Amino acid sequence: MRGALSRTLERYLARQIYAAVGFVLLGFLALFAFFDLIKELADLGSGEYHLPQVFTFVLLSVPAHAYELFPVVVLIGTLYVLAHLASNSEYTVMRGSGFSPARAGLVLTRIGLAFVLATFVIGEWIAPFAEEEAQKLRLRAMSSLIGDTLQSGLWFKDEGSFINVREARRADVLQGVRIYEFDSAYRLRQMTAAQRAEFRGRGRWELTDVVQTRFAPEGPRSERMPKSEWRSAVNPDLLDALLVKPERMSAWALHRYTQHLAGNRQKTEVYEIALWKKLLYPLATLVMMALALPFAYMQARAGMVGVKVFFGI
Repeated sequence: MRGALSRTLERYLARQIYAAVGFVLLGFLALFAFFDLIKELADLGSGEYHLPQVFTFVLLSVPAHAYELFPVVVLIGTLYVLAHLASNSEYTVMRGSGFSPARAGLVLTRIGLAFVLATFVIGEWIAPFAEEEAQKLRLRAMSSLIGDTLQSGLWFKDEGSFINVREARRADVLQGVRIYEFDSAYRLRQMTAAQRAEFRGRGRWELTDVVQTRFAPEGPRSERMPKSEWRSAVNPDLLDALLVKPERMSAWALHRYTQHLAGNRQKTEVYEIALWKKLLYPLATLVMMALALPFAYMQARAGMVGVKVFFGI
């Protein structure tokens, strides 16, 4: 009988917490979406960035906000439920039914596992995809995917080569590509300029309208070619990663990009820190629920629920 009662109390507490967290999350998301809308309206009319694009961008930004807000809304929702139960003496009755602090902690952990899973799924798949699409939409509407941050376009390193891209409307089609290849002594060995580069898969890019200049002791020699193949570790996935802030990338994308940077002897600290934060962040929801538990043991009717939630936060 006691086991059945315990399961009933657990289901009741879970329903209350899930409903409260969902309500708080919707409220916060509506607020952040409104702030995003106000911010994006400042760029309204830039290129093809009109109201449909603005609203789509705001909607695509919602999953990233949900991921970032999850631990906070879990804390607020759990605080509210526990403080409400305590103020109505419901939690006192639950304790009298054998709902000990250890049992309460175990129940909150079980309930919190759903939040951990939800945070991980949103942060690993939904939010990175939506954020990437949002940035692509915004930049394409403003007529450039790459090239606004630096006057000379985008620069990146691939082993002994430095690559400059003037513009890219899509990550698999680059415009104005220059490839500078250096020898082991860091002397410029060859420079390849192409009007267009299109990714063909398996590390192969097809260059169009190519001018290749080789630098030899006897002097430079140039050769024109209608098409040429360029093999590189650079791929559309790596280029897409440049559109998304490290903290909003998936753990897998962070790992791959960190490996790429390490292979090219570039600094990886920012992405390594973001990777560890990404792996540990879902567990923050359990910590927040544990922090809320003491408020269930406050003196019944000792104050309003709102005051308890305020001091808990």
